[in-house]
Amino acid sequence: MDVLNGDLAFLPLGGTGEIGMNLNLYRCGGEWLAVDCGIGFGGNDLPEVDVMMPDPSFIAERRDRLRGLVITHAHEDHIGAVAWLWPQLRCPVYATPFAAAVLRRKLAEAQLQGQVKLHVVPPGGAMVIGPFDLRFLRVAHSIAEAQALVIRTPHGIVVHTGDWKLDPEPLVGPPTDEAAFAALGEEGVLALVCDSTNAMVEGHSGSEAEVRRSLAELIRGLTGRVAVTCFASNVARVESVALAAQAAGRSVAVVGRSLRNLEAAARECGYLKDFPPFATEDEVDDIPDDNLLILVTGSQGEPRSALARIAADSHPRVALGEGDTVVFSSRPIPGNEQAIHAVQENLARRGVRLMTDDDHMVHVSGHPARDELRRLYRLVKPRYAVPVHGEWRHLSAHAALAKEAGAIPILLEDGDILGLAPGRAEVVDSAPVGRLVVDGNRLVPFSGGVLAARRRMLFNGVVLGSLAVDGAGRVVGQARVSAPGLFDPDDPETGRLADEFAAAVADLPAPLRRDDVALADAARSSLRRALGRRLQKRPLVDVHLLRV
Repeated sequence: MDVLNGDLAFLPLGGTGEIGMNLNLYRCGGEWLAVDCGIGFGGNDLPEVDVMMPDPSFIAERRDRLRGLVITHAHEDHIGAVAWLWPQLRCPVYATPFAAAVLRRKLAEAQLQGQVKLHVVPPGGAMVIGPFDLRFLRVAHSIAEAQALVIRTPHGIVVHTGDWKLDPEPLVGPPTDEAAFAALGEEGVLALVCDSTNAMVEGHSGSEAEVRRSLAELIRGLTGRVAVTCFASNVARVESVALAAQAAGRSVAVVGRSLRNLEAAARECGYLKDFPPFATEDEVDDIPDDNLLILVTGSQGEPRSALARIAADSHPRVALGEGDTVVFSSRPIPGNEQAIHAVQENLARRGVRLMTDDDHMVHVSGHPARDELRRLYRLVKPRYAVPVHGEWRHLSAHAALAKEAGAIPILLEDGDILGLAPGRAEVVDSAPVGRLVVDGNRLVPFSGGVLAARRRMLFNGVVLGSLAVDGAGRVVGQARVSAPGLFDPDDPETGRLADEFAAAVADLPAPLRRDDVALADAARSSLRRALGRRLQKRPLVDVHLLRV
């Protein structure tokens, strides 16, 4: 039930208390606005999960009052869930040309392109959505056309930064519009809802121009095949790699679907226009090794990425080996360290030289470090600071910095409804939150039975018992037990288990053996007891009964 229908409120359903899965809601006068709709990744702690996203049930139940979804930029943790969740939201979507170009491809893959009303708003453009008077404000970030969102309401101005940094030379697009932020500060800002990713990092995040200069110098001195992996959406970085290749007399080949899609979206919007179309993976072998630079997906160690397959020598068209070099022009997203290490180990085993941001200037963050946060607070001078986009340690560090800057910090986590006006800002209610996991072509609840069973199977194994019974429930033929992950197929223990299982079923009372449901339940219990005498685990147990 909504509270304080005449108020201004903020509600994060994802991305506050975690990195990724950004889905934010604003309410004014009983009407809702969504900002961003992104995915997250399972990482080392959730091996049963590949891609996940916030559960939108709270706002889906109120979609008759959801006036629109605004995308701040085209990174996956801000745009990647739109095609999955839009059928539950069914609202207009607003995005800049580049984000719209990326989104159209995702919607087309989901066969939704003709259904979604997609409004293209120029960088720095304005829009009115219900009671929300909105304006994009240009910010620098590691992607083209990143925008902060200025939200004007009858209760005051909220600035939602999205992802940003202060880069004097972002290379693609203008620097962050500090003058516009300062003008808002003079006008008066009620709340700053702000990126916390690097709130624990002192100093400045660095400039994309530094990386461009460093990459050009590094690549000029290399021989053999050179591969560079970076975030596919970082058009400035892709352009820097292409320039470095050009200066070193190398042709660029793109390997990996996400990079190819982002290249197409960038060229559609006028970026990369100074470069001829990049070669495809089919053309890699036509280019001499010393004249080849491969832009490849997989900087985060994704197991199905092109780089992971190249490292495992299982890619059908591209190989790397002794004398070749891979440059990781990226930084690990928390949780991906183990997967990245595995890819790097496989590459090193093949004799490939590795360059990372630990030993070379090949990456800068797209998020503000503490000096940049301090600068923004001096410009905007908000009454309230609402840290988002970070784990609790990032939010806490951001809150302490905001307090030093003179703002009143308010720490939230997903599901907290923050009443911003009228009156003092405070958490006034909570909303149910959860996570949905991509499982093939469907979404399943993270906390539901499917994932719970998968986790149990992952750590404790699965045991399947099969037997046939006649009409009276007497065992016919020989029972079978299969226990993948617990016993080898030819382990004699499975035969002994099957005999014990059949004997236990045969000893059940005759009336119970004539009832299919009761017999199946009792058979599962019998098999669990037989396993319990042999294993110190609690595997997932199921029984298949055939009555003949």
